[in-house]
Amino acid sequence: YRPAPLSEKTLPDTFVVHISVLYKFPVTYSIVSGDGNGYFIIDPSTGIVKTRKNLKLEDFPVIFDVRAIDSSSADIFNQVSVYVEVIDENDFPPVFPSSLIEERLEENVSATQIVQLKAQDNDTGRNGFLTYGILSGDEQKFRIDEATGILYSTTSFDYEDEPREYQVVIYAEDDGIPEKKRGYCTVVIKIID
Repeated sequence: YRPAPLSEKTLPDTFVVHISVLYKFPVTYSIVSGDGNGYFIIDPSTGIVKTRKNLKLEDFPVIFDVRAIDSSSADIFNQVSVYVEVIDENDFPPVFPSSLIEERLEENVSATQIVQLKAQDNDTGRNGFLTYGILSGDEQKFRIDEATGILYSTTSFDYEDEPREYQVVIYAEDDGIPEKKRGYCTVVIKIID
């Protein structure tokens, strides 16, 4: 048996799987091995498996064995394995160390690296995998490497003839399930003479 994966936030007493045998006499179901942490309980007469307590992601996957025994003779039984996976929920949004960063950029410098932004996400796996983007700001004058978080200028600036300050709002987005989460950071770029 391979039931649908459970969420790490699954509550106790949640249905997992229904084990059933084709047999003309009553049987008794029991979990006989593989559930050392006691996460599951089976109804001895129906074969319905439910969660017994909160699940810890790091303990999964779990493979446990269920035995169906003839109610009148313990010598007559059959056994099956149940494979249970748990999905890591996207608990945390990405967070930048600072929500406001100031950088200086000399005028008349051609396209160049300005700053590398690095957000943290306390989730694991794809829920913690980050990509970066520009939410707002002058997209013609700045670009960000979506994988590294490095912010670049795409042109040179003139201190006398152009604005002397630019605000670029950067986001970090995780690849979370069921939904993606974002964190934000504003970069103020001051053009210097």
